[in-house]
Amino acid sequence: MEKVRINESELVSAYIKGNDAAFDTLVERYKNKIYTTIYLVVKDQYVAEDLMQDTFIKAIKTLRNGKYNEEGKFLPWILRIGHNLAIDYFRRAKRYPKVVFEDGSNVFNTLNFSENSIETKQIKKESHEHLRGLIKQLPDQQREVLIMRHYEDMSFQEIADATGVSINTALGRMRYALINLRKMMSKSVYAYDTNLYNTVK
Repeated sequence: MEKVRINESELVSAYIKGNDAAFDTLVERYKNKIYTTIYLVVKDQYVAEDLMQDTFIKAIKTLRNGKYNEEGKFLPWILRIGHNLAIDYFRRAKRYPKVVFEDGSNVFNTLNFSENSIETKQIKKESHEHLRGLIKQLPDQQREVLIMRHYEDMSFQEIADATGVSINTALGRMRYALINLRKMMSKSVYAYDTNLYNTVK
């Protein structure tokens, strides 16, 4: 426990000047917040712990290379690093999306196939892969909030905190993501629920 709480900008400066113990203090102070931010995305304890270590390693490299210029905002900066690593990990993972629109409709309302049929399993797999492809075409900020909300069930407050924006901005990005996704789906040859093609209200 810190006897005297030194502000983070002083700790960062001390570390850059060669005081390794200053970074250890930052690790102890913020590791739980960083772990939680990552865990909310990956939903796996061991993966979150690994990515937390990667976050600190990346932060150290940035600080040592003299590329840190966040003007004393160390915590939001390192949380963004952790969040981005978690999102990168998630994008590499082969998971089926569970996107739900504002009217409560699921993208795959019409894709509840019998699990006994090899053919329908293949159709469902291809449809999921196609949707992942459509999501990848969204602008970065829209894709990010959609992944966090519908793949990882994060609240808009959690999304706002993790991405460093207001809740209204997070909501706006989600709205445009859903609008754009519906537009792309309406042009798709895949058998999505036609009720999903309506404009988001």
